[in-house]
Amino acid sequence: MFAAIQPRRLYQQVAEQIRDLIESGSFAVGERLPGERELAEELGVSRPTIREALIALEVEGFIHIRMGSGIYVTQQRREKPAPVPSDDLEGPFELLRARTLIECAIAEEAAKVVTPAHVEALDAVLTKMAQTFSNPQTSIALDRSFHTTIAGIIENAVLERFVGELFDQRLTPFFERLASYFESPVSWRAAFEEHRALRDAIASGDPARARAAMQFHLQQSQSRFSRSFEEELENEKAFRREAGIDRPGSDFQGRKRT
Repeated sequence: MFAAIQPRRLYQQVAEQIRDLIESGSFAVGERLPGERELAEELGVSRPTIREALIALEVEGFIHIRMGSGIYVTQQRREKPAPVPSDDLEGPFELLRARTLIECAIAEEAAKVVTPAHVEALDAVLTKMAQTFSNPQTSIALDRSFHTTIAGIIENAVLERFVGELFDQRLTPFFERLASYFESPVSWRAAFEEHRALRDAIASGDPARARAAMQFHLQQSQSRFSRSFEEELENEKAFRREAGIDRPGSDFQGRKRT
């Protein structure tokens, strides 16, 4: 049976339990794992934590995620050590929450000291950003530049560097794999509009408005990464339940480590 999850890098502990079940043969190659919602209920953790664990397992090569279909086992045994995320690697949602706390305060302070030259610098980044919705690598670079430019407004080199370092953690294979499922020209256009609203809030010299705009933007970023891998499948299950044709029982019941 599953062991209780301890509050230390939850996604890694979840990944370890699922990995053990796969390696023990409890899940066969090609078999579909239980859905995110079921795993979250079974393990007593949030769905974002499950999502982070599944991405870690996919990076390691144990599973393959098929959007709208499910999560499938691709191998059971490791022939060589897999690139398991280190204990000090934060999960994407942990990182985004940290950015929200820090960058909201920075945006608030930036609105107090912003100058026309600062606004011009933000506008220059936005002009380039508006032309790159179909180029993820360029969009990411400009996204970083926009956020570090805001940090630069308050003329604190430590905070400017720190914002850049936080942003760079999304360039890991772990975060890049997650982004590959949820980022698109549509999502980049939405982020651009949030950036433009943030620019306007800072340019207005209104600290409360700037803080709220940054908070909204980063919360929307979390929401974009929070869409279920199995949205279509879950909608189908919900329809079947409402129609009274869903069979009781969990695919996960009775799974044991050996």
